[in-house]
Amino acid sequence: MKVLITGANGFVGRNLQLHLAERRDVEVVCFTRGQDVSALPALLQGVDFVFHLAGINRPQDPHEFVTGNVDLTQALCEAVCAVADSSGKRVPIVYTSSIQAARDNPYGQSKRRAEEALLAAARTHRLPVHVFRLPNVFGKWCRPNYNSAVATFCHNIARDLPIQINDPAAPVTLVYVDDVIERFVQLMDGADAAVDADGFASVAPQYTTTVGELARLIRTFKDSRDTLMTERVGTGLVRALYATYVSYLPPEAFTYTVPQHGDARGVFVEMLKTPDCGQFSFFTAHPGITRGGHYHHTKTEKFLVIRGEARFRFRHMQTGETHELVTRGDKAEIVETVPGWTHDITNIGGDEMVVMLWANEVFDRARPDTYACAL
Repeated sequence: MKVLITGANGFVGRNLQLHLAERRDVEVVCFTRGQDVSALPALLQGVDFVFHLAGINRPQDPHEFVTGNVDLTQALCEAVCAVADSSGKRVPIVYTSSIQAARDNPYGQSKRRAEEALLAAARTHRLPVHVFRLPNVFGKWCRPNYNSAVATFCHNIARDLPIQINDPAAPVTLVYVDDVIERFVQLMDGADAAVDADGFASVAPQYTTTVGELARLIRTFKDSRDTLMTERVGTGLVRALYATYVSYLPPEAFTYTVPQHGDARGVFVEMLKTPDCGQFSFFTAHPGITRGGHYHHTKTEKFLVIRGEARFRFRHMQTGETHELVTRGDKAEIVETVPGWTHDITNIGGDEMVVMLWANEVFDRARPDTYACAL
């Protein structure tokens, strides 16, 4: 399949190019801002699908709304219709319009006129046209301090720069760029052209939040390097927003240090804490050193020896039953502690021992649920 992307060097265009580059069955042709519309007929030769992403949203001269949105779209329609007239080939077009097209401002008017040109071509030449009235799209590579609050907040907060919020309660509807690209590619691959109640193509999921909440979340991402407490970054808006924030880190901020607590036994380092799924850490022990010697009522832990040789000992606090086992760093074996059993771990090897540790709850000094009891 041969694909033409207009606005290929824009935010959505660059993300789309990367996704399509992962496909061996897709050839991409790019139309960028530096090219003249007269190049479109030649670029369309052999093209099977068009992603029309080019547009102007913050021009220095308001007339650029017309040239960059209306005139360019009209020229594209004429070129695609000419292909249909000459060969009978009806090239589908995906167009990134905006929710602003429903509003009576110069940008919205220009996007609406571009939509009308595409829909007219769809009627006269039976072209498959998919018009997306996208809300605020966010994700990696969006230009900060331009027209995206998410991009600006991520960029500035990552660099300790100020952000401006006029109304923290102002609502904002967002869609993640990877979800946009996924839907685009589905259409390219022949998926059903589902539309919303207004007849426009749509992307799901869409997230509704407030400007203030966006800023708060992004600040917690930054603060997590100090608190070690992560947000729930595995699903939904927070997942997408965290990935976006990290993408704005300057290379010198790709690393950060965490506190290291050391004594004669070795070191203990906490890596990450979660709101409701415990925390991750690691510790070391010199040869012959024993750590632990305590029990828990409710807390559970998982140990993974990644270097060295360890002996775990357990004793039931009521029955006195004992259990002992040995595990090594060359064996991926998890050892789990059980409430009501006192336990310890001893380095029985000749080298330093390194052990990863997960506990099901974040350590609370006021309620540690850890009671010393030697075996």
